[in-house]
Amino acid sequence: MQVSDFNFELPEHLIAKQPLKQRDASRLLCLSDSGCTDARISDLAALVQPGDVWVLNDTKVIPARLTGTKPSGGKVEVLLLEPTGDDNCWIAWGKCNKPLKPDTIIHFSDNFSAKVLRRDGKQIEVQLFADDVGTAIETHGHMPLPPYINRPDTEEDKARYQTVFARHSGAVAAPTAGLHLTTALMAAMQQAGAEFVHLTLHVGPGTFQPVQVDSLSEHIMHEEAYIVPAETAKTINQAKADGKRIVAVGTTSLRTLEAASQHGTLQAGAARTSIFIYPGYHFQMVDALLTNFHLPKSTLIMLVAALAGQDRVLAAYEHAKAHDYRFYSYGDAMFVPRLESA
Repeated sequence: MQVSDFNFELPEHLIAKQPLKQRDASRLLCLSDSGCTDARISDLAALVQPGDVWVLNDTKVIPARLTGTKPSGGKVEVLLLEPTGDDNCWIAWGKCNKPLKPDTIIHFSDNFSAKVLRRDGKQIEVQLFADDVGTAIETHGHMPLPPYINRPDTEEDKARYQTVFARHSGAVAAPTAGLHLTTALMAAMQQAGAEFVHLTLHVGPGTFQPVQVDSLSEHIMHEEAYIVPAETAKTINQAKADGKRIVAVGTTSLRTLEAASQHGTLQAGAARTSIFIYPGYHFQMVDALLTNFHLPKSTLIMLVAALAGQDRVLAAYEHAKAHDYRFYSYGDAMFVPRLESA
């Protein structure tokens, strides 16, 4: 199977550059064996089956994009990726007119700076210095909006590029399917018989990286850290044993569920995953997915195709284009059940 099998053309005007005023005002394209149905996110309660377990990724996006200067005056952009566990040290991406060398000092403000410890291609390790590094990041950092949004972040993005159930800081990209949910909508879904559980996968920037090979079998997936709480595992395993649906809210929830259930039941605990899901994958846990529309030739559209079938998903994308659905992180959504013909 080739990466080009998952290509499609997308007009620029269909890329959502701004969030809607109301989270649950987005449109919802529902897939089934019989085709596509146009709906609204606010209709989600009607899709709930009693006993459903809907799985939320409660990661919280940090303002991980920092802009600063070198002593020479050259501008530097640093995207914090993941703490190393050492004293205020982070793995990061560095962007500068010249490669950043070890021992380079970067000033973000009078009281906030970084020292480059090492470099490996685009990736660097930096040590941050401030009276309170966490506060300094929150004060001087910018929300790491995806590159296709192509605008500076605003105050509005601090709230809207974050789910209402975000708890655990660490992501540099939002689990975007969850951006549509509101407390009122979730209450209506619970009344219809849904149960919500949480897990945490800190979304990394690899989710936006293009696949660099032609054959899917040659692609090496980026790695991300996740945690499945014991209560979540217990609830999901019982629901699965009772024949209830497990619905992943977003591809990150789905990847976590599948990575942590390779032995047949969902395993609680902390781990890392580089699981790559594409057509032909045998699902262990997930029965349905709520997800946004994804980039052409991305691992995420491949994942959706694994759940519902390549031809069906690409046809749904053409339907979405023809009916002016909004694409990507701030765009509309799809409800995708696992279809037997996939």
